[in-house]
Amino acid sequence: MNKYKILDNINNMKKILFTGARSGIAKNVIDKLIKLNKYYIYITVHTEKEETCIKNIYNNTKNITCFKLDITKKEDRNKVINLNIDILVCNAAIGISGSLIEIPIYKVKENFNVNVFSNLELIQLTLKNMLKNQNGKIIIISSLAGIIPIEFLGSYCATKASIIMLAKVLQKELKIVNPNIKIKIIEPGIYKTGFNEIMIDNKNIDNSKYFKSKKNDIEIKDYIMFDFLAHKKLNSISKQIIKAIQEDNNKLIYKAPFFQSIFSKIYQIFKS
Repeated sequence: MNKYKILDNINNMKKILFTGARSGIAKNVIDKLIKLNKYYIYITVHTEKEETCIKNIYNNTKNITCFKLDITKKEDRNKVINLNIDILVCNAAIGISGSLIEIPIYKVKENFNVNVFSNLELIQLTLKNMLKNQNGKIIIISSLAGIIPIEFLGSYCATKASIIMLAKVLQKELKIVNPNIKIKIIEPGIYKTGFNEIMIDNKNIDNSKYFKSKKNDIEIKDYIMFDFLAHKKLNSISKQIIKAIQEDNNKLIYKAPFFQSIFSKIYQIFKS
């Protein structure tokens, strides 16, 4: 859309578009990037209400444009066509929880539609300009949940595993077409952003036919994993994302926090 188009020579800044940037890790990264004064940033969110909120936050901040971008809607995805984006950060995602024994398939489809299919459609659309310009970078926010299976988060884990594999294949294909276009995968561990807490609260154990009697044991495991192990500060993962934005190399995967990343590597080596 023309009203979102900016001059290519504006301060010679690279243009970054963030999806799903209402709060959490994405907002933390954006706030750090603003201080660098090196980038023009498109901050996009899921709803018009969120758009109003985010515009209020960045109302007096230069080099920022905020707008609604629901990645599941074609008319919203088409807003990027006239934007000369150098770096796309695919952060938009939803977390749907529940046992794979019982979860309705329509919920799993919804999870894949947002986290995988709609992200890929946006990536394909953005890549058209990147391939034309012979340069660009796609940064995909995945999760260590795409590597380590977590009970009652099977749908979410599967979407993150899928997007990791899509990114790896995309990197290989782009090396053939144009190696100047880089793919980066971010694999955050457990952080206290509210996202994980919502998933855990919605796993519906109370109404489960099979797991209701084991509720106490399940809640203890949840506490250990999501309350005890979760990092409150976002600096470690924000640092990795900023490195992925700034580095012009072929490094594919960036992980944090450190000990959870080490555990994921050990798991991949010794998993049965």
